[in-house]
Order: sequence, then structure tokens, then C-alpha cells
Amino acid sequence: MPAPDRYDAVIVGGGHNGLVAAAYLARAGQSVLVLERLAGTGGAAVSTRPFDGVDARLSRYSYLVSLLPRKIVRDLGLDFAVRRRTISSYTPTVRGGRATGLLVGAGRTRDSFAALTGSDREHEAWQRFHGMMSGVAERVFPTLTEPLPTRDALRERIGDAEAWRTLFEEPVGVAVERCFDDDLVRGVVLTDALIGTFADAHDPSLRQNRCFLYHVIGGGTGDWDVPVGGMGALTDALALAARRAGARIRVRHEATRIDTDGTRAEVTVRSPEGEHVVAARRVLVNASPQALAALLGDDPPAPAEGAQLKVNMLLTRLPRLRDRSVDPREAFAGTFHIAEGYGQLAAAYREAAAGRIPAAPPSEIYCHSLTDPSILGPDLAARGHHTLTLFGLHAPARLFAADNAAARAESLAATLAQLDAHLEEPIADCLAVDGNGEPCVEAKTPLDLERELGLPGGHIFHRDLAFPHATGSTGRWGVETDRANILLCGAGAVRGGGVSGVPGHNAAMAALGR
Repeated sequence: MPAPDRYDAVIVGGGHNGLVAAAYLARAGQSVLVLERLAGTGGAAVSTRPFDGVDARLSRYSYLVSLLPRKIVRDLGLDFAVRRRTISSYTPTVRGGRATGLLVGAGRTRDSFAALTGSDREHEAWQRFHGMMSGVAERVFPTLTEPLPTRDALRERIGDAEAWRTLFEEPVGVAVERCFDDDLVRGVVLTDALIGTFADAHDPSLRQNRCFLYHVIGGGTGDWDVPVGGMGALTDALALAARRAGARIRVRHEATRIDTDGTRAEVTVRSPEGEHVVAARRVLVNASPQALAALLGDDPPAPAEGAQLKVNMLLTRLPRLRDRSVDPREAFAGTFHIAEGYGQLAAAYREAAAGRIPAAPPSEIYCHSLTDPSILGPDLAARGHHTLTLFGLHAPARLFAADNAAARAESLAATLAQLDAHLEEPIADCLAVDGNGEPCVEAKTPLDLERELGLPGGHIFHRDLAFPHATGSTGRWGVETDRANILLCGAGAVRGGGVSGVPGHNAAMAALGR
């Protein structure tokens, strides 16, 4: 059937949030068109085979799931599952000249704390702190798919003055230093505040607090789970749900302009067939605030800056650890923290802020295939191959501006050197090779993400995250713009960021007048 040139809703961008919005609107009986610039849907939530001739399907950009509400999975009938990791985290260090570490999970947390710190005090503080965060998660997470609460209503709902002060009023570093004494423990706690967020523990803007909040409330538990089949399994399921509900999805179709009078809109589209115009009652933009401004012809918002190095690797085997008390299969199953002591994080921030790649770049690593081997071809799995995903912190885009390729290589080498310091063999000795004989390792800087995905400044959240409550500039759902029939359904919406589908859900609810 030929596609109509008028729809109830046109969705600009086929990332996971756009697909969520499309599925909800189509299920409500609306005619929906999704326009995707790239050759496939999914945006940053995709699975690919990045290494030539190697049957390993990796989550190339986004890689863990926490903020996706089960409500969305149920509402849309998605054939998608996640698995809980058996280990929460492992952080190697050296104490008294001996390789050791902190293992969290598998019923060994208390003993690991005691062995590292010499007493139960830090573990008891850990339990109290995370108990407080669990209370916040249980109360805040359900609000993400409801109309925005006011700040006062959210504070009343949380009902814990200490938690409110810790998260919403004072830099999170204050609480970290008040609650914990051990530098390594402090660092492990703080890392949740620095994912994709270039900030110091005491930054007065509280951008680190907002990042921390979203990283501890997911699912009402704060757990970060493994998407079975890789991240592409989610977006494939979403695309299927949208199509089954009647939405039309067009790839290699780039929206270049939006004109609107507030009640009717026209979207100019560039495709391999040429340029044409599509009319719609409303337009949902699953792109950054910068892209939205460009489409509307508005002045751009403040520039965004990403601050991470994403590395994908395929190994022939997991490397041996210098800490013999932990099996590598346990250490890499959870989040493996590298150079993330509290003092190390502060030093890396200072160096990066001064324009230098940190001497000891902090990073987090995990092995997807230990929890979900389905992403590996049968032959690779049988031979013991494994994936490693590394996410580096304090790597702002400014460090790569002069020479992206050279800075990428320098940052990658420094980051892997920090990992090697805790291994009995260099990670390079464990790398598989692709069909061309090249090592199976790829690194993505913020500038790479900007070029490949259109993320502004390579910022994985499109801009600094916002607290999940209303302000003077937010609408009912946090997706509204100053044009009545134009909605923002990407990560830059209030309560955006991460693989959640929340902005897509909320924009659909706003479009439906809920």
C-alpha cells in the first residue's frame, strides 16, 4: 500500500524512545510514521557484529538495563527479558603490597568488606546507605511513568529528610565522605554519580547528584541487568510491536525541517527518493534538544559535552587476576571497577578539567557473555570466548577535539594499562583476532558518538540530567515544548537518559491527552 502523506503523529528518530512512543500511539488507534535517518532503528540501543568475520553480536553503545519499567514491557507485549548478574561488583586494589579487592554480591559482601578494611564498620555503613537509597528507589521509580510531581510532592513521597538532603540539596560527595571512611569504598559509591557525567563529587551544580539518582532507582531496586540477546533484542522487539500495532517505520528518511502553527505540522523529509513533506497533527522528536532547535529554526540550547570512552572487546579467554581470592568468572560478571578509588576519581577529574587525558583513567568493565552467552556464535561459546565491555569515565569531548584518533589511542592505552595492573597477563594477550588478523577491540570517544549517532558533543544523555520533578519550565509530562503540538521524546526530556523508554511513554501519554 502506498504510504499516506498525512498522519496523526510523525516521530522523528527511531531510537528506543521513538519506538516506544510509536507503539503506544498506534495501539491507541492513531496513524503513526517513524522517520529514521540511519539504515536501521534502535539508535544507541543496538546490537552489531563490529569485528569482521567474527560471530559475536555486541551491544555496541548502550549495554545494561535498569530504568526500563516492566509496565512498558507488559503494555506493549514485548518479547524481551533481562537477567540479574550474580555479582554486583568487584574492585581490585593493593593493600600492604598484596593484591586484594572488594567483592559485592553472592553472599560474600560482608566478609569481603571485613577482609579489605579490617572491621565491619564500612559494611554496616554500606548497608545503611544503600538501605536509604532503596527506600528512595521504591518511592521514586513508579513516578517516572506518571505526570511530573512537584518538588514538594516528591519530597513528601520520599519521606526521608536525610535522603532528600543527600540527593537533592547538597553535593553527593558530602554524604559519601560523611558515611564512609575507606577511600576505595567511597569511590565505588561515587561512581554511580559520574556515568557519562563530567563532574566532581562536590560540584555545586548537583549534576552528579542527578546522575547518581537515576543510577540507584532503576526498577525500584537500583539493579543493572543484562539484556538477553543484547541491547538490539529490545529495540527489535519495540520495532516489531510498533509495526504490529500499525505504525509505519521508514529508515534512511531524515527529517530536515519542522513547520507548525501549533495545531498542524509539516515535516520536510530527505530520503534516497528525494525530498518531500509529510503532514501531521503532532510531531514527537526522538532526538536531542539541539536537533529539535535546528528542525524548528530556533536558537540552539547550551552546548552539551559527553565524557566517556566506550570500548568493546572479544577475548579468547578471561584474563587471570593478581588477586587469587576471586575467580575471574566472578570478578567480570558484575561491574569491575578500575582506578575508581575516591582519590583517583578526584585526580582524574582535575587532570581532565585541565585539558589532559588522566594518567590513570577510571573505568568500569563487565562481561555480558558470562550472564548471557547467546550473543556469541556456538563455535565461539564452545571455545570459551567472552566479551568485555568497558566504560571509561572523565573522558570529556574537549580532550579529543584537536586530534580524535591520536587522543583515542592514548586514552585507550592508558585505560587498558590500568586494567593490566590488576591482571597476571596483559589483556592484549587475551584478545581474539578478526578475519583480517586484527585484535578484536574498538573504542568510541564522545566525538565518535556525535558523528555516528548524532549525540550532541557525544553526550549519552543528550544534556545534563534533570531531577524528576516539575519546575517552572516543565509541562505536565516533562516532554512539552513551546509549540503545543511538538513534543520531545528523547533522552533530553525530563526523566530522560539511559535505556528506559520513559520519555517515549510520557510523550505518548501527553499526545493522547492523558
